[in-house]
Amino acid sequence: MIELSNIEKRFGDAVILKDISIRIPEGSVTALVGPSGGGKSTLLRCINLLEIPTSGSIRLGEERLSFAPGKRTSWQAIQKIRRQTGMVFQNFQLFPHQTAIENVMEGLVTVLRWPKEKARERAMELLTKVGMTHKADAWPSTLSGGQQQRVAIARALAPSPRVLLCDEPTSALDPELSAEVVDVLGRLASEGTTMVMATHDLRLASKIANDVVFLEAGSVVETGSARAIFTAPERERTKRFISTINAAHTYDI
Repeated sequence: MIELSNIEKRFGDAVILKDISIRIPEGSVTALVGPSGGGKSTLLRCINLLEIPTSGSIRLGEERLSFAPGKRTSWQAIQKIRRQTGMVFQNFQLFPHQTAIENVMEGLVTVLRWPKEKARERAMELLTKVGMTHKADAWPSTLSGGQQQRVAIARALAPSPRVLLCDEPTSALDPELSAEVVDVLGRLASEGTTMVMATHDLRLASKIANDVVFLEAGSVVETGSARAIFTAPERERTKRFISTINAAHTYDI
């Protein structure tokens, strides 16, 4: 279970997130959707403390942290939360000087101190899961965007995190390459992987999310099951936003 309570985030005088409280059940997929600048990515990055909330509290598993203006959060406390998460970035963030399999192995070897052979076995298992074993020894520069993102997903899954966080996982990809990544994320969802994703891609959200949080101007406008949000939203603002789904370009929803 992930629980965010009364989360506020400020950058100077600008309030980016306003009193956000949501619960994310284990084994579920939650999509954070909304217009640009609404706070989706900032909220996602607050979960693993890449951004430190100004106030509020976060519970991830057995760990709970509270935040207040001027209150310092220790590195040890940050790490206890962060080590339970895996992060998939919009622009892949693969190490260019390492092959695909070395990218997946990196955290296991350098952070968790796994023996290289054990890390290689785990990396190959995950590359198989994302359909990339044939590119295990390829350099990132030789891979398509969709292939790079699949390697990035494998890397994020390597330490068996409690939750996979995806920040716009398809926005840098064309529709064909997006479909590759959507397929992988869909399989992970069907296996019960807990995921939270910030996405502009409503087709992705409608395909694999269990729950949806619609954010605008740093506030939660509406939350609900994906089916409810995408077929019968209650708020007029949500209805207008959801109507932008182009039915001609779906992922077989």
